[in-house]
Amino acid sequence: MTKTLITCGWIVSMDPAIGDLKGGQILVEDDRIAAVGRDLVVDADEVIDAPSMIAMPGLVNAHMHTWQTGLRAIGCEWAHGEYFKYLHGGMATQYGPEDNYLGNLIGALNQIDGGCTTLNDYCHNITSTEQAERSIDALKDSGIRAVFTMGAGKLPPAREAIEPFEKRINPRTRVDHIRRRLASNDALITMALGVAGPHWAEMEPTRVNLRLAREMGLRSSSHATKRPELAVDPRGYYPLLDEGLVGEDHSVVHGNYLSDDELKRLVDAGVTICATVQTELRGYAGDPLVGRVRALGGLPALGIDVEPRVSGEMFREMQIALLYALSVCQRENVRDGKPPFSAVPIRSREALAWATMGGAKALGLDHMIGTLTPGKKADIVLLDGDDLNLFPVHDPILSIVEQANQGNVHTVMIDGVIAKRDRKLVFPETVRRQRMAELATSVDRIMAEAAYVPFGR
Repeated sequence: MTKTLITCGWIVSMDPAIGDLKGGQILVEDDRIAAVGRDLVVDADEVIDAPSMIAMPGLVNAHMHTWQTGLRAIGCEWAHGEYFKYLHGGMATQYGPEDNYLGNLIGALNQIDGGCTTLNDYCHNITSTEQAERSIDALKDSGIRAVFTMGAGKLPPAREAIEPFEKRINPRTRVDHIRRRLASNDALITMALGVAGPHWAEMEPTRVNLRLAREMGLRSSSHATKRPELAVDPRGYYPLLDEGLVGEDHSVVHGNYLSDDELKRLVDAGVTICATVQTELRGYAGDPLVGRVRALGGLPALGIDVEPRVSGEMFREMQIALLYALSVCQRENVRDGKPPFSAVPIRSREALAWATMGGAKALGLDHMIGTLTPGKKADIVLLDGDDLNLFPVHDPILSIVEQANQGNVHTVMIDGVIAKRDRKLVFPETVRRQRMAELATSVDRIMAEAAYVPFGR
């Protein structure tokens, strides 16, 4: 058994039974947290002496299309519908297995670098088993904890006309093959099924996909992005709720246009909701669901969604989610003619819960990660409180949520293994640079094949 003792300035455990500690220690034994407290006496194999550091649970990015990494920022100023026109209908159809590998690898490494220890890789451009395999290979090679959520693929227009997305069913043989590879629900890399859902697919294919997920023992997730009158099936999730096909094993992403009643039905059924606030503020008229889910007693999750349009940094996502939710509270308070708040309506600790426990719950991993609790996996992040933008630290929660960024991430431990030390990824730098060069070549080819001309070319 390998023992690592971390001594740090502050511990933000996110476990109510432990609370926050100043000048505490974390004992890690192999891949799990063994103890959290003060004055731990142990003969450790390694001691990480970090008196200026804030220890926190690793962030959980509960929804990202990681294969899009190489297309960062190209769509920040796309108009309505251009994401689907240029990316889904064009560039996505040009991806092959190695293109997915490169995007997933560099994307996952960036998440680790930014203090994210768990990533839900919603990989919905899969058109072959080999492409799925290589996507998983990249996640494994990066060292991140990940859920590989496999979707039904983006097809070229000619094939799309024959196999329309709204009727598409995840190929059973492919799902079975990948499930055999990712057989354990407690491994570092696990599997879920991406389901189009009623906003994007007809009801019967949606039923088939959801039943397939349950048959394979998989969680499922769907996108809800359309107003009811524009959805493929305007009934939305109601038939699926009535039939018991969505529950605690399902996660809905976005959902900005869900009615109060439909959202309540989903939350009451145990369905988790993942907001991708940066993306939604760019392209949705409806408010992100963070506040509405919270009001219903649910715990929202947070995700990045699409790096072609927004920053991939989870600290930024968390900060914007909190600020926007607070803004909605103020707006509604004035609308209802109420006096100014006498206390902050949403505390910063809640936002950190969205980005840790909320994501863990949405991925079915809250028994393993999300808090610094003895018995859970050792997914731990250390932020340097001596950095100029954080010093001096008065309240570590406020420092984490309100002011920290990717540059403050000093150390990252995933499953008890150091993935970033002294601000540098452990992943071999020469390999990383080679893969980055290959990714640049890959996306140049993809954009050319899709006849997409980026700015300045």
